[in-house]
Amino acid sequence: MTQQIPIADEALATDPVLDAARRDGTHPVASGVAYRRLGIVNVVFVGSPDAGDRGWVLVDAGLPGTKGMIESAAAALFGEGARPAAILMTHAHFDHVGALELLAAQWDAPVYAHALERPYLGGSASYPPGDPSVGGGLMAALARFYPRGPVDVSERLRELPADGSVPPLAGWRWIHTPGHSVGHVSFFREADRTLIAGDAFVTTRQESAYAAITQAPEMHGPPMYYTVEWDKAKRSVEDLAALEPEIVVTGHGQAMHGPAMRAALSELAARFDEVAVPAQGRYLAHPARAETGEAYVHP
Repeated sequence: MTQQIPIADEALATDPVLDAARRDGTHPVASGVAYRRLGIVNVVFVGSPDAGDRGWVLVDAGLPGTKGMIESAAAALFGEGARPAAILMTHAHFDHVGALELLAAQWDAPVYAHALERPYLGGSASYPPGDPSVGGGLMAALARFYPRGPVDVSERLRELPADGSVPPLAGWRWIHTPGHSVGHVSFFREADRTLIAGDAFVTTRQESAYAAITQAPEMHGPPMYYTVEWDKAKRSVEDLAALEPEIVVTGHGQAMHGPAMRAALSELAARFDEVAVPAQGRYLAHPARAETGEAYVHP
């Protein structure tokens, strides 16, 4: 088991009073940014309250069976029937693409992802197997049974632009943050230093079912059981810590903000090998690289 980096409760980015007032289950964390927890994973909504039809963006698509919850949150935030301008994918693991095919078809929305994630989203390749030997918790122990894809949204699939822009979102840029997945990306808004980190790092110990449910605030590297390139995962955390974000929304755990969050993220980057990397594991000595094709498995 790896060490944990605790974070003070003052780093929580949500207002309990404001959260209690929201019947759609979303948590507003920054101007035009809210997230909803769907079991063990978060989805993010980006857009102003008056964005209306095609004026907002969904980041990731949750677990299978969560389509209705995503739709209801979108309707509450942006108006009944309001469709997104696009769906942005940090990566295509099963807990991030659960409702993607259904939502993309219903909303007729383009799906943007890194080129290296295209095989997982276009129906041509599955992820490498999860590694149940790392992490020491129930979520990790079950890793061998998790769906590995692919999903197929090829008709609507688009590659994120090479210049780092995010087509529907002015003021945002995407950052390639591989490690957890070869084509993993994060999204950053410079104006207020808001970071949507996906699973490049998370704020709960996702390997543990108890921690995933209770979500005690802690700073962690990417979920171990699916991370296939530990050297790149370390560089990705270093790159994100260097941004000195003010607000972070991760794929798992509560959103965080402020100096306490930044201190914990900086500590994670500095001590990554010590606190985030397992002592042994399937992908520690033998990473699954896109360059060699080992990251892609015939479905």
